[in-house]
Amino acid sequence: MPPSRRRATLATVAASAGVSVATVSKVLNGRSDVAPETRSLVLSLLEQHDYVAPPQRRGEAAPDTIEVEFDADLNAYSTEIVQGAVQAGADLDVAVVVSIRRNADRTGGWARDLVAAGRRALVAVTGELTAGQLTALARARLPLVVIDPLNLPRARVTSVGSTNFAGGMAATQHLLALGHRRVAYLGGPATAACNQARLHGYRAAMEAAGAPVPPGYVRTATFHYYDGVTGGAALLDLPEAPTAIFAGCDDIALGVLEAARARGLRVPEDLSIVGFDDTQIARMASPPLTTVRQPLREMGAVAVRTALRLAAGEQVESHHVELATELVVRGSTAPAAHTGG
Repeated sequence: MPPSRRRATLATVAASAGVSVATVSKVLNGRSDVAPETRSLVLSLLEQHDYVAPPQRRGEAAPDTIEVEFDADLNAYSTEIVQGAVQAGADLDVAVVVSIRRNADRTGGWARDLVAAGRRALVAVTGELTAGQLTALARARLPLVVIDPLNLPRARVTSVGSTNFAGGMAATQHLLALGHRRVAYLGGPATAACNQARLHGYRAAMEAAGAPVPPGYVRTATFHYYDGVTGGAALLDLPEAPTAIFAGCDDIALGVLEAARARGLRVPEDLSIVGFDDTQIARMASPPLTTVRQPLREMGAVAVRTALRLAAGEQVESHHVELATELVVRGSTAPAAHTGG
């Protein structure tokens, strides 16, 4: 926001609407004793003036609050993120509110509503944010930190992730070391930064080993179980099917396990599978899943701590932080059954 542009007040909006400040306040607080026409006019002017309610003074409000926002239903991955964020909040005496808001729900008043609700900062997880939404957050002066962003419409958006490229290389090198040469990759959205890094790590390992990547051996969809089932089925039904599959997340890997089971294939005797994340489901799978561990709880904690620093007006050392990944070998991988694999 340009320095010359002053924050709109209730009085500004009331004067534009030709009503009292009390009436504007009633609209903001959702009171029912306002005529529908007046309510509609006031809401429209609040939008036009980019009105943001001032934060309540300490002592009048609940503890400092950060919102951790997901754009899809919670799963094993997001639960780990939440655990880390909530623990960091407890350590810092900050309340952490978890919400699910689809991209279509991030309307023009979304950022102002967050500020009016007392949020000091927003942590968005694996979301896809538009330039307009980033502008709305900037106008509301609401700091943003993104975890595993699906896109970065602005280079200076602060984000937290992991060493996805190194993790992708480690997963693929593990399979190559077991003698597999027909290794496929089944990942998430093609445009997701984390997916691209994992895929590049896979390709780098394959190229370094002189292992070809035949047509059809790389597939992308979403980071969901059902895409692991359908994508795994497509890979396993190829004329020359892979003997090993590197899945872009644990949910996808479990879908591949189901696709293999439906075809009478044994894991790991007939097919080796590596996931990514090391969520609880990786340890509960049958067989337990070899996977690349992301420090998901620490990623949630780092995002909360970074968001609080931004809210306090501090400068951060880097706009993107990557935490180290680690390959965890369990029972879903084994040596290739024959030298051709």
